[in-house]
Amino acid sequence: MIAQGEEPFQAILATVAALGPAEDFLLVSPFLPSPLIERLHAEGFTARPERAGDGSWRTRFSRE
Repeated sequence: MIAQGEEPFQAILATVAALGPAEDFLLVSPFLPSPLIERLHAEGFTARPERAGDGSWRTRFSRE
């Protein structure tokens, strides 16, 4: 979405809202999504970011 010039924030929030209690969400982004990590942490999610070999970030969100 970012590469296409779209703002992904609302789509991410909608995806996270639809998660079941045992489901998690993997976000692939060109940068560390620090503001999103903070926002979802406030909503009870844990984030596990990892830097990929191509320079992108893969951040897995799950409920605490």
